[in-house]
Amino acid sequence: MSRARGCLAAAAALAAMAAPIALTAQPSAKAMARVADRQPGEGEGPFRRLVIRGAMMVDGSGAPPRGPVDIVIAGNRIEAIVAAGTPGLPLPADRPPRNADREIDASGMYVLPGFVDVHGHNGDPDKAPDAGYGYRLWLAHGVTTVRGVPLYSGRDNPSLDDRRRSQENSIVAPRLFAYMALGDGWSGGDIATPEAARAWVRWAAAQGYDGVKLFNDVPAAVAAAAIEESGRLRLGTIAHLGQGGVAEVNGDRAGAMGLGGITHFYGHFEALLRGRALPSYPDDYNMHDEQWRFGQVARLADQIVEPGGAEWRAYLERQHERGVSFSPTFNIYSASRDVMRARNADWHARYTLPSLQAFFAPSRTHHGSYFWDWTTADEIAWRRFYVPYMRLMNDYKNMGGRVTVGSDPGFIYQSWGFSYVAELEMLQEAGFSPLETIQAATINGAREIYAPRGEDAPFGLVREGMLADLVIVPENPLANFKLLYGTGHMRLNPRTQQAERVGGVRWTIKDGIVYDAPALLASVERMVESQRAALEAAP
Repeated sequence: MSRARGCLAAAAALAAMAAPIALTAQPSAKAMARVADRQPGEGEGPFRRLVIRGAMMVDGSGAPPRGPVDIVIAGNRIEAIVAAGTPGLPLPADRPPRNADREIDASGMYVLPGFVDVHGHNGDPDKAPDAGYGYRLWLAHGVTTVRGVPLYSGRDNPSLDDRRRSQENSIVAPRLFAYMALGDGWSGGDIATPEAARAWVRWAAAQGYDGVKLFNDVPAAVAAAAIEESGRLRLGTIAHLGQGGVAEVNGDRAGAMGLGGITHFYGHFEALLRGRALPSYPDDYNMHDEQWRFGQVARLADQIVEPGGAEWRAYLERQHERGVSFSPTFNIYSASRDVMRARNADWHARYTLPSLQAFFAPSRTHHGSYFWDWTTADEIAWRRFYVPYMRLMNDYKNMGGRVTVGSDPGFIYQSWGFSYVAELEMLQEAGFSPLETIQAATINGAREIYAPRGEDAPFGLVREGMLADLVIVPENPLANFKLLYGTGHMRLNPRTQQAERVGGVRWTIKDGIVYDAPALLASVERMVESQRAALEAAP
């Protein structure tokens, strides 16, 4: 039986034991429904030639916006980017190319590379039994690539099938990369020795997985063997360095082993403790009690070395030299600093499934639903925790370290797509400029995925020859990331003096296929209404 532990597997196991909460009835699906085939009208293309006319372009490299430009797409590749006219003057009419099969008038709009979410999950039937729900929400928010870490867990899971069908564009889904948690999915027994770890990694590579997710619940020698074997086979590696194994493997030690990326905050502060090797916890602390676990982890901020000091910088410099990527996933813990705001977010009423709302509600059995008696002091501790944690990420970025964007959706009041935009906002809060944030969300994520392969990323930039993964937004998201939310942004109309909603992604282009983002949101809303109606009709 696998020893792999993680958000997804733990949540599935706990949910299976839990009594229904917050609803009189819940869907009782035991397995994820197979994602429905893409239907006629769900996305258009790819086209022999598609032209996006008159846009302002943010290319993802860190360069400032420029335009107006016409972007020419042939099939699923960007063929040309050409000046469309002079800023401030009318655009010339009837400009080439003139033989396009489809044109999009993006005059005054902004075009960016498709966003990359490096921390995705989508496999818990007790929360969202149809993975198409999450896939559509991701696409509706401009996310064209998702690295599943993992998408699903267990034997016979559909991660590889979903990846294949996404590559074929036979389902409505982002481009998918499938990682597997160490030890999961096979029948070879526990991963208790370095030899077993190497055997499992070879098995995962043979199955076709793209990388390995590690949890430090195995001995250090086992983790090191898995990382080394993964590197030899050009599989990516990321780690969730939780409290249970941090005495053996913290962020510094994992980086020295050759780990590719650290996700979440775990492992960083444990490598930066002031005057001690291990964190201090209350005498009656119990890590399996999730309110204790998440309440106390914020107190680590009081136990670390001086932010910005010599030890702090030395840690970051070592990780930079090793080429370790940091994916902070700020948003997934943001409810800890203001649970009322997270619980009442604008999108829940229309776009959050009742089963997902039930999972989010305070519960001692649902993973991440730890707010059964969350206090003002807990929220203040988390607000203080974010200050040095955000500085750590910003300092790493400033010295040239790769920081990427992951959302870890489906837990702690955070849903697919919406939580991704929240992560962009929190990166800006951490000190990233809007252009640096977009760079983290696009080419940095693409390079994190492709670096283990020794290959250049084929997406992540608006550039000739790159894959046609693009986001088209009516207004400038660099001025306000809230314009990317599917629920839009509330703004007072200066002419009418009435509040109105503006923004939202207009089109998402994945692999040359044009998706109407509002239509995707409407399809999600129908899913929510259908589940709500079924619950109301249940005896």
